Amino acid sequence: MARPSTQKWIEITGQTGLVAIGIVYSLIGLLTCAAALDFGDQSQQGKVSQVLAWIQEQIFGQILLAFITLGLLCYTVWRFVEAILDTDQKGTSIHGLALRVSYLSYGVVYAALTYFAARLLFSQGSEKKELTDTMNEDTRQNLAQQLLELPFGRWILGGLAVGTAGIGVFQIYLALSGTYRQIIEEKKIDTQAKEILVRSGIVGYVARAIVWLIVGYFLLQAALHADSSQAGDTDTALNYLEYEYGSLTLAVVGLGLVCYGIFQFARARYQPIVKG
Repeated sequence: MARPSTQKWIEITGQTGLVAIGIVYSLIGLLTCAAALDFGDQSQQGKVSQVLAWIQEQIFGQILLAFITLGLLCYTVWRFVEAILDTDQKGTSIHGLALRVSYLSYGVVYAALTYFAARLLFSQGSEKKELTDTMNEDTRQNLAQQLLELPFGRWILGGLAVGTAGIGVFQIYLALSGTYRQIIEEKKIDTQAKEILVRSGIVGYVARAIVWLIVGYFLLQAALHADSSQAGDTDTALNYLEYEYGSLTLAVVGLGLVCYGIFQFARARYQPIVKG
């Protein structure tokens, strides 16, 4: 059990991180929806790097980018704290350890995003463009190629594909079972607001699951055919949705990602960051 002063700082760190994640997902969803309806730049859909660069270009964008960078750092630290100190009280059972490892993986991913956001924040001119172009490269294709070059690389990549799709299935489980509602303390939410927040959660988790499942499918194709070019990222998944199912479907998924962002705001306000 953390000391009261330490607990307070962990709570502030977690809440700040969740607000930043909420902003990022909301903007990704809005830009995706706008691109699907031909109101925005299609190159920005699904790309965190483009969203951060877009934020920086707006009025007071440097200030907002600074906050989001701090928020991403807070989210990273909070996930590491959750994994190591078990502030969410998951324990040392197989299930508990699996969840704590997932927290650790989130920390690693968002540490990379924090690093990019910080470099973007302090970059100038051509350096900023070069940095954004580098981040816009399909990192999953690069990762797939590196894995395929390893002994048993196709099996490793296949395992990554199954794991990615598994995350998507788990997101659907959280949504349809209502388990996601256990994250927040609903009794503290106004009855009218609760309905909006609960519905945003279920829609948001389903939208996020769709993206994870498609990314997993592409990774599996890359493993089966030993072809890294078949791997794809979030942007690839969203383009696939638009190509196969139309712009309206893409817009709906974009709005779903906005809902996921809204639910992160609810988590920041109503989730017990440190249990016990």
